[in-house]
Amino acid sequence: MKFYDCQTAPSPRRVRIFIAEKGVEIDTVQVDLGQGEQFTDEYRAINPDCVVPALQLDDGSCISEVVAICQYLEDKYPEPSLFGVTAEQRAASLMWNSKAEQQGMSACADAFRNHAKGLKGRAIPGPDSYEQIPELAERGRQRVAAFLEKLEHQLAGHEFLAGSHYSIADITAMIVVDFAKRLKIPMPDDATNLQRWYDAVSSRPSAAA
Repeated sequence: MKFYDCQTAPSPRRVRIFIAEKGVEIDTVQVDLGQGEQFTDEYRAINPDCVVPALQLDDGSCISEVVAICQYLEDKYPEPSLFGVTAEQRAASLMWNSKAEQQGMSACADAFRNHAKGLKGRAIPGPDSYEQIPELAERGRQRVAAFLEKLEHQLAGHEFLAGSHYSIADITAMIVVDFAKRLKIPMPDDATNLQRWYDAVSSRPSAAA
């Protein structure tokens, strides 16, 4: 296997943390997004969507979506489980991971990509060009703040996002909180449950991946 990564991008970091939690080693290739390496013919042959992460399997096929990559690794390396061991745990993990993606990651991406000067004409990742919409940047910031409030409410009664087990949902949500910090969107001052959870998940060795 070969993992195509970019050290500075949030999405591949989710997979790096997942890999670190599994305790496996996978050959890694850095794709320099700032230099446009994702648009080269060489990388397009691996992932025509021109985004990272991507996991190239030994047969040459490629998995290019975060959850699909993580599910593949979960099946290949089932211990420790990062989706849950019961049907209920798996459902909760996937549900909260989807919420973190849709309400957190996508909101951060809107706030960032529709505002950053270096991304003019590149408001959406991938091979096609889309102009920035400033209103989407502001709406994204509002959505991020609302999602942080939702995390605080959910974590009031749970050790981790999907319950008592650390899961892929915690990885995604931690990345959202870190992404929000880069956007200067802080946790609410009274978010004691969110802070307690964040301190716990960000202190795991895998968080440094």
